[in-house]
Amino acid sequence: MKVQVLETALLRPSAAPFTEDHTLPLSHLDNDHSLNVTFRYLRAYTSTTATDRDPFQVIPSALSAALHNYYPLAGSLRRASNGRYELLCRVDQSLPLVKASVDCTLESVNYLEDPDMNSVEQFVPDPSPEETMLNPCTLQLTVFKCGGFILGAAIHNSLCDGLGATQFFCMAADIARGVNQVKYQPVWDRSTLLGPRNPPKVEAPVREFLSLEKGFNPYKQDIGHVVKECFYVEDECLDQLKALLSEQSGLGLTTFEILGAYIWRAKVKASKIQGDEIVKFSYLMNIRRVVKPALPAGYWGNGCVAMYAKVSAKDLIEQPLWKTAELIKKSKSNASDEYVRSFIDLQELHYEDGINAGKGVSGFTDWRHLGHSAVDFGWGGPITVLPLSSNFLGSMEPCFFLPYASSNDTGKNKGFKVLVSLRETAMANFRQEMEKFSRKEFSKL
Repeated sequence: MKVQVLETALLRPSAAPFTEDHTLPLSHLDNDHSLNVTFRYLRAYTSTTATDRDPFQVIPSALSAALHNYYPLAGSLRRASNGRYELLCRVDQSLPLVKASVDCTLESVNYLEDPDMNSVEQFVPDPSPEETMLNPCTLQLTVFKCGGFILGAAIHNSLCDGLGATQFFCMAADIARGVNQVKYQPVWDRSTLLGPRNPPKVEAPVREFLSLEKGFNPYKQDIGHVVKECFYVEDECLDQLKALLSEQSGLGLTTFEILGAYIWRAKVKASKIQGDEIVKFSYLMNIRRVVKPALPAGYWGNGCVAMYAKVSAKDLIEQPLWKTAELIKKSKSNASDEYVRSFIDLQELHYEDGINAGKGVSGFTDWRHLGHSAVDFGWGGPITVLPLSSNFLGSMEPCFFLPYASSNDTGKNKGFKVLVSLRETAMANFRQEMEKFSRKEFSKL
């Protein structure tokens, strides 16, 4: 499978959104050091729907129209005098869209259900740090021989989170389908809505999980080569484990808590982490309705805060699995307006001191409910959604829970996929733990 780049088009808003160059401030959440990464992912679409429309005509036109409302995506990042990012918007700015083709069908690569992770890199731009500053959002449209296509995105995480980016793509998709009604107007007012208090104060237990270490970069740790692999999670296996842990604990545990606990322990065990080392489970909590007042519906900046559960590697491996799931569950109780405000104020007070969660962080995120199915350009929703980034949530080994929506009838629609990034030396042992899960070997949990 060889992708051929045809051209790089420069998309501009269909109508000029402003008449003078200006600078937009970002929030303290946008400037979190752990978000100083370019997030890369793709959505794949089949051509099975009855349409003779050309993706090369429809998609760029719809994106340009949506850019009128989301014009900051075509801006450029730069460092302000205080060291934080800000966005420079110019009248002549544009968003790069790489147009490419590939001489095979989506079916021939099994709809990217269990893809070769090296091959799929061709479908998403991979800009250098310098290119990212100039164009923090770069897209790629790759059309297959069958008429199916992939829309890949490389977006600097300081611009928006997954929900915010989905708002933009949903507007473009609605326009492509002829839906002219705007669900909600985009809201930018970031530094006001999520700005620090005066005076700033840290009263929630934020420092229990975050430390100050100037110069530490969580994404440059020496853990060896990191590889990615997809695993299929059957509902039947998950339901049996959920019933077992609920019986043992007497708690109402969620899928995220139970499967997160299982995978977290399996990763630490497979990686042979020293027993006395503190390991952390990190995940994003949507705080759009947690803060008071709640953020407007059209707010598309980073609206999530990292939450943490921590334990020693020894205890994680030896304690009953339900206790680990309970630990994750209890960590959610920290989600409050005060926690968010304390996190923001910590950024105000110690941004230059290197705020980070330290070593031993395993990042987890659930993409099953981000609204990906609504991004329908007229060919139906995406059949595959796949992140390619390994640096996320202060972790070099993140785990994504992904929706299973393929049109290829393989009988795997009764479950979902997890994409695991892990140091190469540990993947074989981790794979054995996931095989035990599939065989329902839960007696020793």
